[in-house]
Amino acid sequence: MSTHAPVIYLDYAASTPVDPRVVERMLGCLGPDGVFANPSSTHAPGREARALVEQARQSAARLFNAGAGDVYWTSGATESNNLAILGWARGSAAPGAARHVVTTRIEHKAVLDPCKRLEKEGVAVTYVEPEPDGRVDPARVVAAIRPDTLLVSVMHANNETGVINDVGAIGASCRARGVPLHVDAAQTAGRLPIDVQRLNLDFMSVSAHKMYGPKGAGLLYVHPARRPGLLPLQFGGGQERGLRSGTLPVHQIVGLGAACEIAFAEAAGEAARLTALRERLWQGLQSIEGALLNGHPTERLPGTLNVAFPGVEGESLLFALPGLAISSGSACSSDSDEPSYVLRALGRDVQTAQSSLRFSLGRFTSAAEVDAAVTAVAREVARLRAAAP
Repeated sequence: MSTHAPVIYLDYAASTPVDPRVVERMLGCLGPDGVFANPSSTHAPGREARALVEQARQSAARLFNAGAGDVYWTSGATESNNLAILGWARGSAAPGAARHVVTTRIEHKAVLDPCKRLEKEGVAVTYVEPEPDGRVDPARVVAAIRPDTLLVSVMHANNETGVINDVGAIGASCRARGVPLHVDAAQTAGRLPIDVQRLNLDFMSVSAHKMYGPKGAGLLYVHPARRPGLLPLQFGGGQERGLRSGTLPVHQIVGLGAACEIAFAEAAGEAARLTALRERLWQGLQSIEGALLNGHPTERLPGTLNVAFPGVEGESLLFALPGLAISSGSACSSDSDEPSYVLRALGRDVQTAQSSLRFSLGRFTSAAEVDAAVTAVAREVARLRAAAP
């Protein structure tokens, strides 16, 4: 990080540093001595670049137990979400037919905003409410399905609370009813095991920058049976088998492939380490009077906690902790003064939602940093409460 003072980085749900091993692989695709050619070119350098792109596709497919031909490169999960939701809703139904989509109140804006766009196009959307613990009840999702339902979209884990949804149960029910399931896996890819076959996923969105790869790269998994009904959002050179035109950024794709390889080898051990650190963090924060955990206590990402500190405004606490990189909500909604819509959907009142902070541990977090964070938060919460009128 480019800072003037050491900062403890506890905002890994928003973004991660690029793993040095990934950087090394990417550098091989930059500069006049690198593999920088257009992978669509038929000359020898182009074929060399194409080989690296396909090697990365194989690495991503292996991580998610997908077919390599079912992995499509995008610029990130936002584009992947839009492509899956808008592309399927617009391309899979007969002209003039009734169309309906099911999603949840706690999705990322990259899912909610495309759904709002569809509503303007005449598509009916049902927004399923979460349980008070932050989980989405699969039975509620299934109950919302109608005869004209084209798509169900449910996130694997929430980006603010870290709570994990049972997308496997939802996927089984959707598959039995012939309704495609889209899953936003930006928070879980490379952190939790994901088998698209076992979970019965039809579409899955992933961002490289959430799994120690580069910003600006991502992928969309598409079940082969769904590809014919998926309408592209952009047109041009016909890259990615006509689904996503545009010159492929070889260095970005190679970085995502390398991140997938590292996750395949190390994710299980890293999850255990982060779970232990998360519990260490929560044990320390619990010593602060009134500290309240938002979301399910155990069904959550290994490294993510969302904690309310009643009597303290979250933004004030953030500014009082310049030595900690933490968040008051989704980084994609940080410009809004409104309380978190996710926490409000869980039933938290405005004051509690506004007093909440997200702590997200990552690959480079140490136990010493966790302890230092607890000490700093406890000190500033006490100071701010004492200064409050």
